[in-house]
Amino acid sequence: MRTEISADVLQDALYDLCLAQVCRSLDALCSRRADGPMCLSWAPIFPQEMADQLLLKMAAKGILNDTTVGIFQNCKALRLRRASIRCCPVSAEAFRLALCPHRLQELDASWVPGGLTGANIISGLASNPECRSSLQRLSLTGLQVNLESLVEDGGTRVGFSSLQGLRTLNLANTDLTDAVLEDICTLPRLESLDISCSAVSQLTALLDCKNTLRSLITHRLRQLDMTPARLLFVLSQLHAVRHLDFSEDHFAVDDSDGRDGDETVRQLLGGSPHILPSLVSLDISGRKRITEAAVRAFVEARGGLVFLGLLATGASSCDILSSKKNLKVTGEANENQVCEALRRYRDRECFIREALVQLYNLTTDIDKPRPDMLELVLSGMQSHPTSLHVHLVATACVFNLTAQDLAVAMPVSLISSTVTQLLYAMKTYPNHQQVQKNCLMALCSDYILQDVPFDKYLAATLVINWLRSHEDPTLQRMAVAVISILVAKLSTEETAQLGKDVFIIKQLLAIVQQKAMVGVVDSTLKFALSALWNLTDEMPTAARNFIECQGLELYEEVLESYYTEPSIQQKVLGLLNNIAEVEVLQVDLMEEDLLEHILSLLQDNQVEQRVRYFAGGTLAQLVSRPEAWTLDDELRSTILKQLHASIMTWTQLEKEMVSYRSFRPFCSLLQTWQSSGVQLWAVWAIHLVCIQNASHYSSMMEKDGVTELLRALAAHPDTHSDVKGLSDSILRVVEKHQSHSGSVNKQMESRNS
Repeated sequence: MRTEISADVLQDALYDLCLAQVCRSLDALCSRRADGPMCLSWAPIFPQEMADQLLLKMAAKGILNDTTVGIFQNCKALRLRRASIRCCPVSAEAFRLALCPHRLQELDASWVPGGLTGANIISGLASNPECRSSLQRLSLTGLQVNLESLVEDGGTRVGFSSLQGLRTLNLANTDLTDAVLEDICTLPRLESLDISCSAVSQLTALLDCKNTLRSLITHRLRQLDMTPARLLFVLSQLHAVRHLDFSEDHFAVDDSDGRDGDETVRQLLGGSPHILPSLVSLDISGRKRITEAAVRAFVEARGGLVFLGLLATGASSCDILSSKKNLKVTGEANENQVCEALRRYRDRECFIREALVQLYNLTTDIDKPRPDMLELVLSGMQSHPTSLHVHLVATACVFNLTAQDLAVAMPVSLISSTVTQLLYAMKTYPNHQQVQKNCLMALCSDYILQDVPFDKYLAATLVINWLRSHEDPTLQRMAVAVISILVAKLSTEETAQLGKDVFIIKQLLAIVQQKAMVGVVDSTLKFALSALWNLTDEMPTAARNFIECQGLELYEEVLESYYTEPSIQQKVLGLLNNIAEVEVLQVDLMEEDLLEHILSLLQDNQVEQRVRYFAGGTLAQLVSRPEAWTLDDELRSTILKQLHASIMTWTQLEKEMVSYRSFRPFCSLLQTWQSSGVQLWAVWAIHLVCIQNASHYSSMMEKDGVTELLRALAAHPDTHSDVKGLSDSILRVVEKHQSHSGSVNKQMESRNS
């Protein structure tokens, strides 16, 4: 089946890649001005939209600041029209120099940290005669307006009214005052105004723009001081308004607060349709004392209504709402209402919290993948990174939406982004037990841990840190399972870093001891043993920590007491094999009883082959260095003989039993002077993994010099025929793979030429 990709999609992808490359290469592409900001060393004239997109990409990547924004001082090469510096640390001076000279049509300076004020922005934009008429959209959400600091401009005070082209203005979460609102309402083209969460106490000034204003958002005006009658009179004069948001934060008010606003809404719902005659969208979410009867009457009287916000009003179950096919509703009565709330209220924590609670209830028994819902949950978490309330409920929703293999059917990129946000939650709220529990339960998915890309080292460290202060058996089992799988996915450098932490070794050994004391065989024990095995794989520091934490003594006991459990024996012997590979630690394994027990496992044909395999590997490493052997020579001779004899009884395994980071520990075993038993175990092990995954291990053999060692073994006259036969077989597998790879590459080259 062939999938067609449109030219537009390819063009957009290439466009995005190019912008990302420019962002990565800014240091190389730029020089520094004398006063510090960057400037492009050589700048062609960018297509206008590309300049906007470059600024947006720099902001999204977190690299837009006083230094980097300097490249936009070149107004000829980089012509901005729609600029966004949202949440970027840009100072007033940098803003004035880099953005104000442009003929801007739109500017989003919301939540800019570091002291940039509305006054700085207004005075800077007003200093450009072109901006005074060209700027149509301005968002200053979250800033201090501070217009009182503005100086006179030729005898006229500079204000919002200086920007005569403004059509859309967002001043939510600002210190907007009544006086400044009066100035704003003189704008001749003002169509959309958001003054939510501001300090405004009077709305009478809106009468000055009643003929142009089409959208008015007044969410949570806590200082509003108008009687219901006066407020309703002002609203009744706004003949052009199509969208009115008069919602309230229901979490922040008690029964005595907001009564005037609630009464205004009650009267609006029951009033004549001649009040706000153009209205097609009304948001009264969070308002109290709203009845279903009032909602029904309002909807019946407004045939053109397309949106009604009723979340947290208790009135969203009104029967008439479901009969209006073109009417979108936010509420809690059904899935559509809840999802609509999550979409519309992304920036409002109070409503996101409420909608997530409702979504959690809806998804408790969900059995079908819903990536659309997961995207909404993720968006809510990303929009409110500092809200414990949002993350508490959202992480529970994530678990509901990804449990029982539901994640498998969703886009990998969505799951990856979601896991990244879960890790952020774990890192941000380390002491909140329920958030940690929710994240841990969501992470405990074989599919997510094995197949989804995310920062696995960060995840491992976060789960380990959680283990430090929690002992809940159920969660402990999940945590150990997660750690066990993650450790196997880490790079060599990351595993080494993790293995330096003595705590994790102690913690895992404590779990092993706890289970061993009562003879339990469960998943927690197996995961703990696997984690220790992976942590010590080619990691001398971790192996040393294991020994210093009395791990050897415990493992000897486990090896003997779990003699009927091959899955346990394999993991124990696998770790002993790791220790045996470290020359300076071999002396710690020189215990006659231990080695005789391992030898008995090697010799016993009733023991599973995977157990005998690791028993052989441990013994082969220990007897490979005669100068380091401290026990009876007769025992060493017996081991050497039994290694060869036992290995020759093994059958080739089809199922993958082991994987190797490298073949470096094998190099000393493949020397031509080694005894045949030692050599035979090494070549049998290499042969096992090569026939199962030739593409992976062929390159590893070349890299670690194993191919040359095998050729030397195969050619040496004293090499035992059993060793020589396996060596030749491995070399044939490698040559066959290389030949096949070469032919494939030639075919690809011929197709591309």
